[in-house]
Amino acid sequence: MKITNDIRYIGVNDRKVDLFEGQYKVPNGMAYNSYAIIDEKIAIMDTVDAGFTAEWLANIENTLAGRTPDYLVVQHMEPDHSANIVNFMNAYPEAVIVSSAKAFTMMKNFFGTDFAERQIVVGEGSTLTLGKHTLTFVTAPMVHWPEVIVTYDSLDKVLFSADGFGKFGAYDADEPWADEARRYYIGIVGKYGAQVQALLKKAAGLDIAIICPLHGPVLTENLGYYIDLYDKWSSYTPEEEGILLAYTSVYGNTKKAVLALAEQLKANGENVIVKDLARTDMAEAVADAFRYSKLVLATTTYNGDIFPFMREFIDHLVERSFQNRTVAFIENGSWAPLAAKIMKTKLEKCKNLTYLNTSVKILSALNEQSEKQLSDMANELSGICADGTCEDAPANTKKFTCKVCGYVYEGESLPDDYRCPICGVKKNMFVEQ
Repeated sequence: MKITNDIRYIGVNDRKVDLFEGQYKVPNGMAYNSYAIIDEKIAIMDTVDAGFTAEWLANIENTLAGRTPDYLVVQHMEPDHSANIVNFMNAYPEAVIVSSAKAFTMMKNFFGTDFAERQIVVGEGSTLTLGKHTLTFVTAPMVHWPEVIVTYDSLDKVLFSADGFGKFGAYDADEPWADEARRYYIGIVGKYGAQVQALLKKAAGLDIAIICPLHGPVLTENLGYYIDLYDKWSSYTPEEEGILLAYTSVYGNTKKAVLALAEQLKANGENVIVKDLARTDMAEAVADAFRYSKLVLATTTYNGDIFPFMREFIDHLVERSFQNRTVAFIENGSWAPLAAKIMKTKLEKCKNLTYLNTSVKILSALNEQSEKQLSDMANELSGICADGTCEDAPANTKKFTCKVCGYVYEGESLPDDYRCPICGVKKNMFVEQ
């Protein structure tokens, strides 16, 4: 496939893979992209997954029509891009590998050799002249491995972006780019926002007309759209206004509360997305948490902790530096609801989270009190209250936890004659949180 007069696509599609990296569902397969730059000298950009050796080598042979490559540029050492380095070097014994110092160390680890007699080490600003094409190398550490480089061809104004701007799906998958690119970015690169921001700043100084990633389609039009999304994702800025309701439910009562909240929010004119974490694709739910501006977490107390799918969901958020969002909690427990406290504690490592004043506590099933809390939560999320304003909760509201059963009392103070409604112990058995 022709990209420019001198650049050809020589990658492959994997339509049989069901889980990428052993965890991400890819119903439309994956593309492992590779490119040939044909000039006085020829550079091959990266290899492909081990399952496609013969197809990839045939693509090179057919594209070069009797010529042989001079260079193999290795931008990224993850095996879906580096698995065929040895096969390539055996097929083309005069070729030289061009890569970063860290990549050659990884080659030694993967293959038992770093091709010491056939290597060119490049770093920030290094160049390689092929003829009329000059390649400039830009380091991109931790986007999303430490050895990564990206490559700029100044003649055709092409950025070979390694895993940046990649997506799930075969090269020709008929699907919106943003949905699968978001799921790919947040899942695989999301932790490294600062490093992506640094790379975007470097890229801003380049005149880019085409982006050639290692996964997904070549990007040739409206590049500002893609770069803007990457800027939002990597700066942890909400992509759009909306409220994600992420929940788990054992017997349906928590689900009932979430659906009731969803209806109230929709009546307020809000953009609402509901995800059952036990049944939805987890990577999609995590990506949606980064997509929207507000998040409601609803789950049950379970074995003194929270329901497993919610625990996994929050772990994914924390691992990926979730931040700059508004978060609210709905908890359910039949005798000692602790879920809200546990969820908030798990999020402590996240930066710049604003917690809603209103929370919802369900004791087994919705009642008049928890239904009122749901209504208050909907209004606070929407920025409206009965009188047209929203006031902060009283600053002196406190929480007191029963040391016997875990029940939480909320108020200014515990009454002197207070007894736990669950286990019956007196005030002296409560501790202030």
